[in-house]
Amino acid sequence: MIWCMSEFTFIDLFAGIGGMRQAFESAGGRCVFSSEINKWAQKTYKDNFGEEPFGDIRSIAPEDIPDHDVTVAGFPCQAFSIAGVSSLKSRNRPHGFMDKTRGTLFFDVANIIRAKRPKAFFLENVKNLVSHDKGRTFATIKGTLQELGYSVYSKVIDAQLLVPQRRRRIYIIGFREPTYFEFPNIENKAPKLKDVLESDVAERYTISDASLRCMERHAQRHKERGNGFGFGLADPNGVSRTLLARYYKDGADILIPQPGKNPRKLTPRECARLMGFPDTFKITVSECQAYKQFGNSVVVPVVGVLAKALAACLNGQEVEWNLRAPDE
Repeated sequence: MIWCMSEFTFIDLFAGIGGMRQAFESAGGRCVFSSEINKWAQKTYKDNFGEEPFGDIRSIAPEDIPDHDVTVAGFPCQAFSIAGVSSLKSRNRPHGFMDKTRGTLFFDVANIIRAKRPKAFFLENVKNLVSHDKGRTFATIKGTLQELGYSVYSKVIDAQLLVPQRRRRIYIIGFREPTYFEFPNIENKAPKLKDVLESDVAERYTISDASLRCMERHAQRHKERGNGFGFGLADPNGVSRTLLARYYKDGADILIPQPGKNPRKLTPRECARLMGFPDTFKITVSECQAYKQFGNSVVVPVVGVLAKALAACLNGQEVEWNLRAPDE
């Protein structure tokens, strides 16, 4: 296939550190507006893209956002994620759309789509969004988008096809005009964790004896309770667990074995590679913030493939995959 992209415009909502922007720019897009509330993510975004995102999206009228072709949004997922729901339930706090500070931010996206009528939208969230509240949450989201007059397509994709990390996310794509769209078949590159590891890693990333014993006790307690939590010793010849924002705490989810010594944490640069960011991507915040940022980010190569497929539909190009009707 020959990709010949004409430029299209997009906005980058809940932009984080710019993973979506990186991917959509690679598909021929030009960003005309970005929004991110976290000040440290704003810094990373500005240092890499030359502009500081607008802050709280709730504080700007949808009509004041620039016209654009594609609304891009990775709206907050903590209210729907497995770990997030468990945490909120344990503290008797609401989750999903009952979470007034995060779960309802989808409707801010919907209001922008309603006001600006873009040609298409691209949304990303955790896979648990599909099953949350017995499927009612996702049905509400899809129904809202369809009521706005858009054909809606969705698919859960595992990023381990392109990066050495098990990371399943749902992608929701919609078109204003009647459009038949098929998610492309992503070639399995069979990536290996060792391919993203640095050769010379400082000793401070090695887990101490005390921390390792604590992790082992923690894992044993969870095993006795019948759940799967605990530290994970990664296979360099395989793929890792999902990188989470909490990785900064102890790195327990993904530990790299080291011959003759305790395992170590990933470095921030290795985390960036695990999410598909190029080595030219600048890390200009503390390691703590960097771990949080990459754990909250999207996998750039996966979004890049989907962005190109979306752009091809906008350009009226023929694509090499079969067409199908939108989700019923």
